[in-house]
Amino acid sequence: MVSMFKVLKEQYDNFHLINRLAAYELKSANNNNYLGSLWELLNPAIQIAIYWFVFGFVQGRKPITYDGGGTYEYFPWMLAGIAIWFFIYPSITHGSKSIYTRLKMVSRMNFPLSAIPSYVILSKLMPQLLLMLVTIIIFQFMGIPINIYYLQIPYFLVATILFLFSLSLITSTISTIVRDFQMLVQSLMRVLLYITPILWPLGHFGDTFQFVMKLNPFYYLIEGFRYALLGEGWFFIEHGWLTLYFWAILLVFLFLGSYLHVRFRRHFIDFL
Repeated sequence: MVSMFKVLKEQYDNFHLINRLAAYELKSANNNNYLGSLWELLNPAIQIAIYWFVFGFVQGRKPITYDGGGTYEYFPWMLAGIAIWFFIYPSITHGSKSIYTRLKMVSRMNFPLSAIPSYVILSKLMPQLLLMLVTIIIFQFMGIPINIYYLQIPYFLVATILFLFSLSLITSTISTIVRDFQMLVQSLMRVLLYITPILWPLGHFGDTFQFVMKLNPFYYLIEGFRYALLGEGWFFIEHGWLTLYFWAILLVFLFLGSYLHVRFRRHFIDFL
């Protein structure tokens, strides 16, 4: 518990520096591209078009109907869920290698190592906000207007950031000690896209299968954003048991990640 509060205090004390490093990270990532930061939108757009063509057009997906009565074509349904995935995926893959790839740089600075995953994740948030804005604009032209349930978007955004940070504390620590773990994380994330109900509706399967899939914390985040963007309801209230389960998992990850990070970070330099 002491480790968790120590890590959280380090984030608070270095918040302004984390913001500056996140902006620099985003700028340097696209510095050598002719289109610059425009690729932060072009890359998701290309992938979304491919997923829609394969899983929507080729497979001829029927409209998806929710229990509340809302029925949506495959494209807006998929877009409402996959938009946040373009924040989750790079945050985890880059966050897991964030410490050992930047350790030499920050070893000469008065800078807590626990803040490295924070600014890496924050650098992925900036283009994500732009992608969500574009998604909302597209929905207006598709007849899915802004609704009161958009008020829960900040809640799910904060929940996503905290969960990614907690998970990155674990993965970045293990990856620094065992470098092969990073390759495992990348492989698992590629699989996770297809086993999480992002590209296919969960309602087509039995109750047992649905229950197992809902235990995936990413289901809570993705479906929460989907409910908000499509105007289906207050997801975190209507699925209260999932809300309690998600925050319990998040706290366990935060406690474990903080303990591992504080326990091993003084030895990180030995593993380079």
